[in-house]
Amino acid sequence: MISSLHRPTLAKVDLSAISSNIEQVQHHIPEGVMTYAVVKANAYGHGAVAVASHIQTMVDGFCVSNIDEGIELRQAGVRKPILILGVVLPDEVALARDYRLTLTVASLEWLHLAQDKKIDLNGLTVHIKVDSGMGRIGVRSLAAANQLIAGLQEAGSYVQGVFTHFATADEYKDSKFQEQLTFFKEILAGLAYCPEIIHASNSATSLWHGEGIFTAVRLGLIIYGLNPSGQVLELPYAVKPALSLESELVHVKQVPEGSDIGYGATYTVRQEEWIGTLPLGYADGWTRDMQDFNVLIDGQSCPIVGRVSMDQITVKLPQAYPLGTKVTLIGSNGDATITATDVAKQRGTINYEVLCLLSDRIPREYE
Repeated sequence: MISSLHRPTLAKVDLSAISSNIEQVQHHIPEGVMTYAVVKANAYGHGAVAVASHIQTMVDGFCVSNIDEGIELRQAGVRKPILILGVVLPDEVALARDYRLTLTVASLEWLHLAQDKKIDLNGLTVHIKVDSGMGRIGVRSLAAANQLIAGLQEAGSYVQGVFTHFATADEYKDSKFQEQLTFFKEILAGLAYCPEIIHASNSATSLWHGEGIFTAVRLGLIIYGLNPSGQVLELPYAVKPALSLESELVHVKQVPEGSDIGYGATYTVRQEEWIGTLPLGYADGWTRDMQDFNVLIDGQSCPIVGRVSMDQITVKLPQAYPLGTKVTLIGSNGDATITATDVAKQRGTINYEVLCLLSDRIPREYE
C-alpha cells in the first residue's frame, strides 16, 4: 500500500521517546540482563526500520514475527541479532541462515519434518519455545524439550536460547502467571543442556513481575510509551507515548437543522451546525466504531458524527474554522490529550490493536 504523502494525515513518531522509554526499563531491571526490542508488526505501527536503526546501540537484539520482517531489517543495515518469534517452516531455513536470523523451534514435529526433507540445519541459530500455558506454540514437556535440543545439536544447530510467554502478566490476578512461571522453571531445572539466553519477560512481566526476569527481556509496547495492561494496572514509572496522529480540516460547512450526515444517515443535525471533514477513514485504521468518539481541535473535544467512511470522517465543530486547521486524533492539542488507550476503550479492544491497525497509507514522520 502506498503512503498518501499528499494529504495532511500524518503519524508523528518521537524516536527520542522510544530510546528514553528503553532507558527507563533498563534502569529498573537487574544489571546485566539482555534487552531485546520487539519491533514486529512494523514496530507496532511506529516503523520497524526507523525504530530499529535508532535504538540498535541501546539493545542486544530484536524480535520480529516472521522471516520477512527480519529480512527487512537486515536489508536496512541492522546488524544486531534478530529472533523470529513465530514458527518458520523448515523450507525457509537456508534463507534464515543467509540473513543470520535466529529461528524459534517449537516442536519435535518441526525437527522431524526438517529431517524428512533432508534440510541442512548445520550452523542455524535457534531458540526453543516452551508452552508453559499460553497454548499457542511450544513444547509442553521436559522430555520433548530435551529431545528437541539434543536433536538440533546433533544436526549442527546452535541452541542459543529457551523461552516462554505469559498469558496473564498484565492482569491483577497472578495465579495463572505463577502456574506458568513454576512450569517454566521446572523445565529449566530438568534440561540436560540449558541454553545461555533464557527469556520469559515481555513488557508486562518486566514491569510487574521481577521474578519472571531471567537473562533477557523482550520489550514491546512499553518502549512505545503505552501501558500493556491498558488501564488495569498502574505503571510503576513514567513512560512517554511515541506516536501521535494528526490531520487537518479539508472541508468546513454550515448545515441546517434536519440535515443527515454520512452513510446510513445515522446522524441528523438537530440545529444549525458546523461540520468539518477530515481525510482519513477505516482504510487508514480509523475504524467504523469510532463514530461518537472525539478528536481535538483548538484544544477542544469535537465529536465524530456520522459513520466513518473508508477515506473520510466528519466532526461537529463548535465554530467555523479555516481549511488546514490542525486536528489531533492521538496525542495532545492545547491542554487536551487523547491516548491510544482511550481509543482502545472506545473500540472495546487493546491499545496494541489501535497502533497496529494504522495502515501504511498514513506516512510516518520521525522526530
